[in-house]
Amino acid sequence: MATPFNPVTDFSKMLESLNFPGIDTAALMSNWRKDFEAIGEANRLAYEGMQALIRKQTDILNERAQEIQSAARQMSAGDPKELMAKQGEFVQRSLKEAFENMREMAEMAQKSQAEALAAITTRAGQSMQEAKTSLRGAQA
Repeated sequence: MATPFNPVTDFSKMLESLNFPGIDTAALMSNWRKDFEAIGEANRLAYEGMQALIRKQTDILNERAQEIQSAARQMSAGDPKELMAKQGEFVQRSLKEAFENMREMAEMAQKSQAEALAAITTRAGQSMQEAKTSLRGAQA
């Protein structure tokens, strides 16, 4: 059975065989591995944020369905003036909760995006520092 193709391993072997002067291929491959790990971490954070938003939306939907059922039972009979007042209160409360939920979900999305971006930004800074160090070493 043939060994499966691994582009990272095969590419690193190719780089090592070329033996460029002044280039530490092991360090280069290590830096690339760290870059891919940072991308993976950013993707994980973004995915977890998306899952949290979906859970929140599901919770909101379930709560609203229960509230609507409860309100419908309470407003099924009675004085028309009282029913209109109850409906008005229900609509106001529902709108207030909807806006609060939208604000909360927007904050959740913003936090998730900031965390994912921070993972990439941190790695980009490290990568720049590694490149500077590598260039200084090649010039020596």
